[in-house]
Amino acid sequence: MYFDNPGKVNTAQTVKLAYKRGRELGLNEVVVASTKGYTAYTALEIFKDFSITVVTYHCGFREPFKKVMPDEVQNDIEEKGATVVSATHALSGVERSITKKFSGIYPALLIADTLRLFGHGTKVAVEISIMAADAGALSGGDIISIGGTGRGADSALVIKPANQSDLFDMRVREIICKPRSF
Repeated sequence: MYFDNPGKVNTAQTVKLAYKRGRELGLNEVVVASTKGYTAYTALEIFKDFSITVVTYHCGFREPFKKVMPDEVQNDIEEKGATVVSATHALSGVERSITKKFSGIYPALLIADTLRLFGHGTKVAVEISIMAADAGALSGGDIISIGGTGRGADSALVIKPANQSDLFDMRVREIICKPRSF
């Protein structure tokens, strides 16, 4: 499925399409990018029989020593049965800091920009699968991974996840949906 435009307006349909495809494939794990909780709550409504991992920005992403996802939202999501992972971006991390200070080209940033050729949400879906794997939140089997452009969700993939140290063992098995224009 291709959306005409990226963004939050596609969240409900992205989550529903992802759930449907996950059920068809017999999967039971979903990873969802969520900053303030909107996409996480949408996933909690739909993916009732899946293990849900919500990945959010690392502490200090927007402001030093400040979390982006409010504690009360994180606690509520966890009480509803999801795992919340707050982690450094797998495809930028320290390299972003080096680029800001010294400029230059770095491998992880090149990988991230290459994935953005398919859309920002596609890059996010790949990246959060790595972050969830590195946090120990995944079993190693195929997953559904849902990312977005800005707020909400607009991209869903079927992925064989891998840890950061084994990135090139990852496989993007299917693109369930994504924006056509981005």
